[in-house]
This record gives sequence, C-alpha cells and structure tokens, in this order.
Amino acid sequence: MIAKLKGLLDAIAEDHIIIDVGGVGYQVFCSTRTLAGLGAVGEPIEMAIETHVRETEIRLFGFASPIERDWFSLLQSVQGVGVKVALAIQSTLEPGDLASAIALQDKSMVARAPGVGPKVAQRIVTELKDKAPAYAGLAADEVRLAADIGDAVASSAVSDAVSALTNLGYSGGQAAGAVSAALKSAGEDADSATLIRLGLRELAG
Repeated sequence: MIAKLKGLLDAIAEDHIIIDVGGVGYQVFCSTRTLAGLGAVGEPIEMAIETHVRETEIRLFGFASPIERDWFSLLQSVQGVGVKVALAIQSTLEPGDLASAIALQDKSMVARAPGVGPKVAQRIVTELKDKAPAYAGLAADEVRLAADIGDAVASSAVSDAVSALTNLGYSGGQAAGAVSAALKSAGEDADSATLIRLGLRELAG
C-alpha cells in the first residue's frame, strides 16, 4: 500500500492532482481544502496517502498531514459515510474544528458539509466522541475541554465563558480554543469574566 508520495506537482484538477514521482504520474484525489492549500504546478510536494483497492480500480487519496489521513479513515468507520462524504466534511472543517464539533456534540457544524444530513451528522458526533481528542492533533487540549463542556463536567466559569463567546457569534470550537488558551494564562481558578476577556483577546489576535 502507498502511504506517502513525494515528488513534483504535475497538474491540478477539480477534485484531484497528479504527482510526478520519478517520471511516473500518480492521480491523487483530495478535499477542496487540501487543493486550495497547494503550491504551484512544478513545485515539490509531499502528501500522506490512503490507498483504496477495489476489484476494478486502485484510487489514491491525498492529505496535507497524517492526522487528516487518519480522520479520513475514522470518518468512514461511521455507517453512511463513504469517501465522498468524508472528503466533503474535510473540505468544510479542519481537523481541530471537526474534533471540537464532535466533542461538543455539535451536529449542526458537521452538517454544514455538503451531502451530510442531520442523521449522518448525529451518528458522527455520537460514534466518534470518545476518539476525537486522540485525532485532534495540536488542538487536543481544546478538544478535551470541549468534551468536558459537552459532558457538563467543566467548571461553571469555563462553561459560562464558552457560552458567552458562542453568543457573540463564535463557533463552539473557536470558543473552546480561546477559553483553553485563557485558562493557561489565567490559571484554573480564573472567573468567567477574566476568561471571557482573555478569550476575546485570543480570538482578536
């Protein structure tokens, strides 16, 4: 199985790219978010790859990082989620935001992805909740905090601060991340007013 490709970016299409590795062109399907972050044709490229083998074809899916590839596999463990839906979700949400949405049981955020209905979104946040922190990458602390909020075991100051920030229009993931950063600077005993003030400063930065 191919797990990584390193070569030159040979071409960019609507849903895939061609990577030239030693004169061999590999067709690699990607999310729109991954495609948007690519360099110019002819530049060096390295991608984490998941290989899907079927009776009639072999398809390669490419990701900017191994954690994105892991999410691609994890999403497909949920009934009703195939490669098309998994890529749609990853086109809409970054790994940290997806992990926060699942930890917060925010099915509406997951349902923002094209082709993801309420029932599938509910299955995703329910079945993957216990796995979200492990797949959050650099956002693991924020996701653990989000999970505490979702389980109603976070302190009242933290819950109030996150609620205040979401009422101002920030997503649950953004609010949890900002309050997590505020806790690190203000300490675990900080009151909600302090967490809100520092959280807003974090979001403004």
